[in-house]
Amino acid sequence: MKTISNAEFGGERPLFESHDLRLENVVIRAGESAIKECSNIEAVDCRFEGNYPFWHVHGFSIDRCFFDVGGRSALWYSDHLKMTNTRIDAPKMFREMHDIEIENVEMTDADEVFWRCDRIRAKNLRLHGGTYPFMLSRDIYIDGLESDSKYVFQYVKNLELHHAKITTKDALWEAEDVTVYDSELDSEYLGWHSRNLRLVRCKISGTQPLCYADNLVLEDCTLADDCDLAFEYSSVQATIRSHVHSVKNPRTGFIKALGFGEIILDQNIKGPADCKIEML
Repeated sequence: MKTISNAEFGGERPLFESHDLRLENVVIRAGESAIKECSNIEAVDCRFEGNYPFWHVHGFSIDRCFFDVGGRSALWYSDHLKMTNTRIDAPKMFREMHDIEIENVEMTDADEVFWRCDRIRAKNLRLHGGTYPFMLSRDIYIDGLESDSKYVFQYVKNLELHHAKITTKDALWEAEDVTVYDSELDSEYLGWHSRNLRLVRCKISGTQPLCYADNLVLEDCTLADDCDLAFEYSSVQATIRSHVHSVKNPRTGFIKALGFGEIILDQNIKGPADCKIEML
């Protein structure tokens, strides 16, 4: 493997079609597509300032690197990436990729990141700002997530999430085959139109959660006082270890809780309209 150390590159495609290359303390200045159509690339202690540095790259690792704001849309149409101990200040990262492994990564502008990606494994990931992270991605495993981005996990499939703290709006809309363990979910309109969403030992807050859901399961979760008008038109099996502020027109299944405030069952309820609501 060839090594390039303590160097700078800029302009258009300076390392185009490089293979079996290690970059150490390299700076990619303003320009485009610095490392395009490449394979078996290692980048350590590098700084990326130019647009689109890693496009169509197959098999690469990035460790202790920094992506400046100018390094936007840096990782597209690539595969088999391992990224560790890296900070990203640029938006629109990770697009149309597969086989991504990341650990100890912080993204300060998580706008439109992880779109249409397959097979993501992440540990200790922090997302700040931006909208629609993980849109239309699938086969995701995350242990340790902190996110205040809006509209997170829209249209995802096959997600397993552990130890997350999410503050957002409209999380997990149209999500399918998702299980969330031991997490804090603060979201308006959480999980609307989801299918096969399972929440285990989660703390849930935010208005009108978990409506229009099909095959929704809650196991030993708690709902905050602002969780009003919950479960509208959902098929649900819920065991809730707290008081529930209000429930509106659940479609079928059961809801068990330590107590209930308002229970709304009106003429707009949808069949089979046989959901059992009872005290634990």
